[in-house]
Amino acid sequence: MLRAGMIRKVASWIYDWLPMGLIVLKKVEQIVREEMDAAGGQEVWLPVIQPKGLWVETGRWAVYGKELLRIADRKGSEFCFAPTAEEIITDLVRREVRSWRQLPLMLYQFGLKFRDEIRPRFGVMRAREFYMKDAYSFHADAGEFSVYYQRLFEAYGRIFKRCGLQFRPVEAVSGAIGGDTSHEFMVLAEAGEETIVTCAACSYAANLERAESAAESIPAANHADLLPLMEVPTPGVWTVEGVSELLRAPKSKFIKTMFYDADGRPVVALLRGDHELNEEKLTRALKCRALRKSQDAEYRDIAKCEVGFAGPAGLKERSGRADLLIMADHAVRSVINGISGANKNGMHLSNINLDRDYRPDAFADIRVSAPEDLCPRCSSRLNFSKGIEVGHTFQLGTKYSEKLGAVYLDESQKPHPIIMGCYGIGVSRVVAAAIEQCHDADGILWPEPLAPFGEHLICVETDDAEVLAKADALFEQLQSLGLSVLYDDRDERPGVKFKDADLIGLPRRLTVSRRTLQQQSVEFKRRNSAKSELWKLSDLPQKLQELTAPI
Repeated sequence: MLRAGMIRKVASWIYDWLPMGLIVLKKVEQIVREEMDAAGGQEVWLPVIQPKGLWVETGRWAVYGKELLRIADRKGSEFCFAPTAEEIITDLVRREVRSWRQLPLMLYQFGLKFRDEIRPRFGVMRAREFYMKDAYSFHADAGEFSVYYQRLFEAYGRIFKRCGLQFRPVEAVSGAIGGDTSHEFMVLAEAGEETIVTCAACSYAANLERAESAAESIPAANHADLLPLMEVPTPGVWTVEGVSELLRAPKSKFIKTMFYDADGRPVVALLRGDHELNEEKLTRALKCRALRKSQDAEYRDIAKCEVGFAGPAGLKERSGRADLLIMADHAVRSVINGISGANKNGMHLSNINLDRDYRPDAFADIRVSAPEDLCPRCSSRLNFSKGIEVGHTFQLGTKYSEKLGAVYLDESQKPHPIIMGCYGIGVSRVVAAAIEQCHDADGILWPEPLAPFGEHLICVETDDAEVLAKADALFEQLQSLGLSVLYDDRDERPGVKFKDADLIGLPRRLTVSRRTLQQQSVEFKRRNSAKSELWKLSDLPQKLQELTAPI
């Protein structure tokens, strides 16, 4: 985008949008606007500077973290630069809506957002300042909301299809926005930072954070005779990798013992050694509000040993904590004659077995899905691929309306909290995602709906008055036909112009030169084709209009 003249860096992960980039941005915006209007939405314009008081009411001022840019005016009043719009839109609706007769209602806006990302990367893909569409729907009836959520879900599908992108909607985690159900819309691209888990045999699709690991997909355990429990010295070695190498045992034979605090209660999570913990799943399984990893001192206080040497055998008794909860992932059941910490410094246990040596309080799906897993819906093989999140829809329920007092009066004049839905699209991210999906070694290959121009007209010999005059006339003619044309009449070498044309990536290239004019023609080439052909000047307008006519 920098090389193609679409953006320029102003500060760390903050960019100017130049004319070429802004055209694409506005094309995405217009497609989104049309679909939001078709879905019954009404456009509003909300402030990006939001008062602290609204965020205090929802409780997010204290918990949103350093991503929230906090500012103060000359009077010392505190504000934030909006990273999202739940507070401000709910405040608007609570002041305007009184009766069930005013519902359902859907409001949307386009606007800047700022999130002080800890790891901004990939240019405008994850910049600190970005351009976004927020939409919110408000309902009196849960059934009606469910129908409307599906309507917006389908509208999102139309938006990304109209943008010319390959995408996949997936089940997702709601995160800081909240709500019980949400879906991400992923543009499929190898450069994506999100992993998508899909099933080819059914419609199941989820991001890696949300993907379920079915208990049925656990490899069958080898029910050999249980071997006697043994202590094994492992001085100075405490990681699964280190002990695995020392004992020459596969990681799948290990039981990881991980310590957490869940709303003030100590929790130990058990995983198979070759698996990774999914903290979001653990949070849901525990039904806790706040989950954090235990500090080293807390670990030592419970396990009575140094970090890295704890294990489940006798842990509860050793800790002396009646409130200690031990939760194991389903895959731990497959570990026979396993290895874990011995709750003694420099020692591990071998041949540890479920029920005989330890017994968790509960089992749950708390691990990150792995390639060997089967589909939780139909038990078929799962596929793992990469994607870029460009849209997210949430079923918020009454999370914000209850906290902010956004209520409606029913027919009996009884107040009820308004049911809400939230629907976001990163407009500036769509532009970057389109480039990541649609490019080759030479540059961008714009999908027709997003291309800043349809035609790239190149005059090769600008020092030749006849060639330049013909190219100028052709440019005027094409514009008069309503075609969008980028005209390159720079005093540059042909190779430079062709290289830039490939980089910019417009769908069609038209070249005017002495050679083509000798044949009363122009050279026509599609960006996605290696072949070019000569078109007669007399046929050019009709051919281009046929190519660009709406289907």
